[in-house]
Formats: sequence, C-alpha cells, structure tokens
Amino acid sequence: MANSPIAIEELKLNSFSIFQERWFVLMAGDFAEKKYNCMTISWGSLGVIWEKPFVMVAVRPTRYTYQFIQQYPDFTVCAFPAERHKALEYLGSKSGRREDKIAKSGLTACAAEKVAAPVFAEANLVLECRKMYTDPLHEAAFLDPAIVRNYPNRDFHQLYFGEVLAVSGDRALYC
Repeated sequence: MANSPIAIEELKLNSFSIFQERWFVLMAGDFAEKKYNCMTISWGSLGVIWEKPFVMVAVRPTRYTYQFIQQYPDFTVCAFPAERHKALEYLGSKSGRREDKIAKSGLTACAAEKVAAPVFAEANLVLECRKMYTDPLHEAAFLDPAIVRNYPNRDFHQLYFGEVLAVSGDRALYC
C-alpha cells in the first residue's frame, strides 16, 4: 500500500514502543545536493512543545550523521515494516563515512515533500521536521547517576527538536 498524507491530529502512535521496538531511521542533509547521511535511532520522543508538534532525536557528535544534522536546517525520521528490520540493523551498524551504506542496505533514498532532507521509499511512516532547538546533554544535569553509564567515552548526545511539518504513511497502520 502506498503512503498518503496524514494530518498530525490523525496520527496514532505508541510513542514509547515506536522508538525502542520499531526503531526509526534519521536522515539529515540535502537530497538535491546528494549530501546526506542516515542512522538508525531507538532513542527519541514525540509530543508537543511551544504549541508545535515535535520529534526529538539524540545524536552523538562521533556519528557521521552529526555533521549533517548540524549543518542542515531539517531532518526526517522514517519507520519501516518488520521485513526491513535487517536493513535498519545494517544502517545502525555501518558508517556512511566509509561506505555507501544506504545502497548496501537495499533501501532507496528519495526526495521529501516539504524538507530538503531525504526520506526512504520503503518507509511506511515519514515525519518531515524543521529544526527548532538544539542543545547538548551535560553530565552535571543528570539527576540519576546511572544515566552516565550510557556514556563510557563521555560522548554525550546532542538533542535536536524538530517541528513536524509533514506526515505521510500507511493510513491503515497509523490512523
């Protein structure tokens, strides 16, 4: 079934399981310029802030995607059907710095509707976002000391809040 536009008010997601169990792929860069990269993400959030629908993603500065999300004004997050899970594992374990991991994953990058960052043709949910806030995590701000165990190299994530500008997907799954 082909993706179709979904009004943000119609979108039905379990915001807890969509990241941890289904995963997303974050894409940043510019499709028209052929300058972009992606990474699999399982940490993030969805909601409303500053009266706008948002997606928050976390990217470590050591990741190749970091330079793209830093440089470009927007990003996308895409969810996939279960049969694409192996491709997402590949995207999450290889670096676009060393190879064309998108081509090797078997997925197809294509133009988004409203932002310059690409999306994937095989995705069954696409969120197109414009960055509206970013800030690094600071160790001194962790109230739970156990959190720091996620950072043995002290490579704390940079957080990016993106206003959701467009949603498309399989309406049977997400409406």
